[in-house]
Amino acid sequence: MLYLIDTAKLEDIRRVCEYYPVAGVTTNPTIISREKGDFKKIICDIREIIGENKQLHVQTTATEAKDILREAEMIRQTVGGNFFIKIPITKEGLKATEMCKKMGIGVTMTAIFTQPQALMAARAGADFVAPYINRLDNIVSDGVNVVNEIVDIFKVYDIKTQVLAASFKNVEQVHKVSMTGAHAVTINPDLFDMMIYHPLTYYAIDDFTADWQQVYGEKGVCDLL
Repeated sequence: MLYLIDTAKLEDIRRVCEYYPVAGVTTNPTIISREKGDFKKIICDIREIIGENKQLHVQTTATEAKDILREAEMIRQTVGGNFFIKIPITKEGLKATEMCKKMGIGVTMTAIFTQPQALMAARAGADFVAPYINRLDNIVSDGVNVVNEIVDIFKVYDIKTQVLAASFKNVEQVHKVSMTGAHAVTINPDLFDMMIYHPLTYYAIDDFTADWQQVYGEKGVCDLL
């Protein structure tokens, strides 16, 4: 399963990329607007941080297919590299997806809340579908189960579209989604730290250190080689 960072905050992207096995960055209009900066500079700075090979997902704000395609082409020219235009699932969005794919532009169909939406997006040619986990949970709709059934449907029909689950609030949600066979998740920077935290890990490290120092004092491995 791939891990992507769901933010446009540059310092957080730098920090997470330094320590964690990150496949890319996802953004949307809300995430971008939080930074209150120049749109072009933000997306170009993200590309500079993550490099050409990692995925960068940027969402369109247009609502008609021809305008979505135009935005997709301009953003791709601006950021280059491994790029995916995020398109909310609507009739115009499905039409735009087919148009983008003919132009060789990667597509992530977003704002997915149902299994039929995901299947329709996949048939339109989307590279990724992005179901929202926590938003489904908030309306008692079991986001993890929705992802599980999307993964199963894609297996039944041998569909190559990948499931990029989004909208997480805790590690348990991420874990349960990973058990469905989802291909990727996009999570906020704080969740990366929480994913690897456990108090017993730190207790074990403290024990290793104490046992070592009883014999070797403050000398490290390199001092003894």
